[in-house]
Amino acid sequence: MSKPDTPLTATEHQALHKLSQELPDACERLDYVKRMTDQAASKVLGIVEAAQDDAEAVRRQGQELSESLQRLAAAPDLSVERARAMMRLCAAYAAGAAGFADRVRGLQTEIMMAQDFQDLSGQVINKVLGMLRPAEEPLAQLLAAHEPPAAAAQEQLAGVQTPDKALQQDDVDALLAEMGF
Repeated sequence: MSKPDTPLTATEHQALHKLSQELPDACERLDYVKRMTDQAASKVLGIVEAAQDDAEAVRRQGQELSESLQRLAAAPDLSVERARAMMRLCAAYAAGAAGFADRVRGLQTEIMMAQDFQDLSGQVINKVLGMLRPAEEPLAQLLAAHEPPAAAAQEQLAGVQTPDKALQQDDVDALLAEMGF
């Protein structure tokens, strides 16, 4: 870039003009990403919370069933040994289901903890938006104050536009990497 007391070159003006045109779109895209991320995270967290309640109910019911079946298996009025053996099997099954519910509940807690990425990504997006939005108006004013002479503008329009001059995704990625994103 040229020094503040010297006029912008045509190339500098063109680059700043392009940036000023792209800033609103960039902000809109970041807003969209943030909204979609917020919605997805809220939905996932809601599902996990509901699943945890269901897992707790299954665990509690399994524990109660296990205890009831153990009591029935030990009851003196049951005379058939086979019935008692079946009750023990049912009790073991119920205890296993309760253990399963405990394991699933632990996994759900881990899923919730993994969602902390949303908070971090939201903070980053908000920071980028906070940097970009205030630059839009001053950039437009700077460009208006440093319009290139008509001849220089005509010079920039001359010639064939080729695909190798277009901004490539690698260029965007490199710029973002330089900015720390």
